[in-house]
Amino acid sequence: MAKQMAVDCLGAGCASLSLAARASEFTNHHFTIIDPEMHKADDHIWGFWAMPWLRDASDGARKQWLQWRIISPDRMIERSSQNHPYSAIHRYEWLEKCRQKALAAGVNFQPEPAPKQALQILDSRPPSMKDGVMLQHFSGYEITADHDVFDSTTAILMDFRCDQSRGMHFIYCLPFSARNALVESTLFSPELAPEPFYDSAIKRYLKGIIGIDDYQIIRREKGVIPMATLPPRDPNLTGIGANGGAIRPSSGYAFSFIQKQIDQIIISAKPGQPLTVKTPHSRFELFMDGLFLRVIRHHPELAPQIFTAMADRLTGDEFALFLSGEAGPRLWTKLVLAMPKWPFLRALFQSDKAGKS
Repeated sequence: MAKQMAVDCLGAGCASLSLAARASEFTNHHFTIIDPEMHKADDHIWGFWAMPWLRDASDGARKQWLQWRIISPDRMIERSSQNHPYSAIHRYEWLEKCRQKALAAGVNFQPEPAPKQALQILDSRPPSMKDGVMLQHFSGYEITADHDVFDSTTAILMDFRCDQSRGMHFIYCLPFSARNALVESTLFSPELAPEPFYDSAIKRYLKGIIGIDDYQIIRREKGVIPMATLPPRDPNLTGIGANGGAIRPSSGYAFSFIQKQIDQIIISAKPGQPLTVKTPHSRFELFMDGLFLRVIRHHPELAPQIFTAMADRLTGDEFALFLSGEAGPRLWTKLVLAMPKWPFLRALFQSDKAGKS
């Protein structure tokens, strides 16, 4: 049997551990996770649509919703899918599941690289963010009410009935039961908002839309995701995950695309050769995402119209496929026809000083 090629993975977040969990599928590469425990973070909910490459995640989901809504001040679009339910998984649970699979497959874990350098280093540390880049930033909490207030059959992906003064802003609400839900205030903009802004938006939503102001906060979560194509943290190393172009710029989704990227790594692996890591997004998708982000940057007030129009034009299955990077020419044509034309045409001739976004 040929000697296995040594591969070090820097960091022990989603990308590294998701890859290490599938180490048994590599016959010619041996993995070591370099885990200085600098990645420690609060628990998060990762959302995704159930797809063939996400079976393990779907099986471990805390909850799945066959229906979801996008709501603007004057319109509510509801879609459903039996084939691709919207799913939520806990960060901690996924990472621990991956860690146990990796250990069972013989993956090494150590706090720093061994003196003898690996033949390849995969860098999963977050990329550096340039000033002015578009961001998805959010803050929220999981709550429990003392009576039934939520429709647990339907996820609220975007509810634009909230303060739009700081850019594109919506409430994201995942009802795990009639009394328990995750509620987040989410913005797409180049600048973070003061912490009280998110908190106030959630409180107003719960009182004015849901109809409750007495509830228990179980846990909190917050985050900042770059909505851009960013260069790797270290150009001399092979990036993976967010550091390898896995984040979808237009949505900030990463979990599903990280798993898709790992599928590509496994399929392309060759004996005695470094692993090849590619972005899971096509050039066309990245081009269209760039147009979308320029429109949102310059015309955030159009966001409710854009997202409700998109949801209205697509079936539930098509909606899930598009946001999972599985849209073909027919689906893209439907989307383009649904969009307001002039803002996107103007975006063709606009650029962002902060770089690609």
